[in-house]
Amino acid sequence: MRILFMGTPEFAVPSLDTLRKKHEIVGIFTKVDKPNTRGKKIKYTPVKEYGLENNIPVYQPNSLKTDETFDLIKELNPDLIVVVAYGKIIPNNIIDFPKYGIINVHSSLLPKFRGAAPINAAIIAGEKESGVTIMDIAEELDAGDIILKGVTPIYEEDTFLTLHDRLKLIGAEKLDEAVDQIQNGTAQREVQDHSAVTFVKPYKKTDCIIDWSKTEEEIFNFVRGMNPFPTAYTTHNDKILKVYAVEKLNRVYDGENGEIVDSIKGKGFVVKVGNGSVILTDIKPENKKNISGRDSINGNLFKIGEILK
Repeated sequence: MRILFMGTPEFAVPSLDTLRKKHEIVGIFTKVDKPNTRGKKIKYTPVKEYGLENNIPVYQPNSLKTDETFDLIKELNPDLIVVVAYGKIIPNNIIDFPKYGIINVHSSLLPKFRGAAPINAAIIAGEKESGVTIMDIAEELDAGDIILKGVTPIYEEDTFLTLHDRLKLIGAEKLDEAVDQIQNGTAQREVQDHSAVTFVKPYKKTDCIIDWSKTEEEIFNFVRGMNPFPTAYTTHNDKILKVYAVEKLNRVYDGENGEIVDSIKGKGFVVKVGNGSVILTDIKPENKKNISGRDSINGNLFKIGEILK
């Protein structure tokens, strides 16, 4: 089958690699290159790097709504378009063009967590399982009919990164199955239950602030759901303190929520929260390297009674 692949981040690479082994990839659409964090060297997207390494034509249109882009797609003449974390809305004329349509790999169990940050959101919400959904693309965001799902438990030790890395492989596996079914005419569709829809918007910096009035469980899930990106944070002495991991302590202290109330040797400083307390086990003070909870004690990073804002 002739496939046009649209994708950008690392999450999309296993899906592209799986498709390339069985099908003809006529081209890759990926987002425009951007400078790295220091603003100097241009950084290619992971999907572009894969395409260049494997001699697949790579295109980076600024817009999918131009005649030039649509003419290019007609010239490539794909039987199927596959979208995996591309980051652009697909217009109707492109949706309607390929023989077998256009499908998407979405990293949640739809209809829950439509939108831009479903992996983070599932962990933060305390979900017990997550997965990927292979679906037809429709005009409305993540609203197309479901072809296949792949499910995985969310483990207590999972972070955004570990769940992301598991889901990208499940996504590739289920995409391979779905494309086979589409090609041989056996694919079944299921309409989404629109009464069960939830949405996730992209996280802004203000969304990453830890609310110390929440419960141990909520803070634990929030921190690991933000680890390593976009990263939960608080402030200490008016400076940003990034928090990558906490441990639930299940111990009640007097004081304010967010107050440093204790330290536990070999583990870290204790913060009072809404229904108990948590231990700061992996943190990063502003303009410094990550340090463990144990090292924060050895370095006297906090004083008992200080408040994390």
